[in-house]
Amino acid sequence: MASMFKLDNLYRFFMKAYPIKSYGAAPNTSFHKELSQCRVALITTAGLHLEEQMPYNERIIGGDCAYREIPNTIETQVLALGHRSKAFDASGTESDINLVFPLDRFRELENEGKIGSLNDRHFSFMGSITIPKPLIEKTAPEVAQMLKTDNVDVAFLTPV
Repeated sequence: MASMFKLDNLYRFFMKAYPIKSYGAAPNTSFHKELSQCRVALITTAGLHLEEQMPYNERIIGGDCAYREIPNTIETQVLALGHRSKAFDASGTESDINLVFPLDRFRELENEGKIGSLNDRHFSFMGSITIPKPLIEKTAPEVAQMLKTDNVDVAFLTPV
């Protein structure tokens, strides 16, 4: 992680003023299954969406807490990157979307038998949410319920 002193003054000020909140302990569940037997879904906070899906709304104060479903059959090169943070350097992602959504790498793991299978759908959220209450109370539980319905064992999160 970069030192805060290597950031320019505007970003340094933002990071010092960023409202950090605690929402209690995260749920923890014991896991006793081999990955080679697991159904896996990917979740990213890169703001990815399909061309035909509505882009994330940059006008929502505190951030757009909605999500987009990404089908497992998608060609990763067609995904649109919609991350709104000016502090996010997208140059690496533009050359390889797998940096923020490693679907191609997980397909390789599935083919090698290292994971059981990939879920039929994956999910993308917008990162840089400064008012996360709607995410915590509504959209994240919706996605969690869909993953449960899909019998997903492992969700792999790539935070951006």
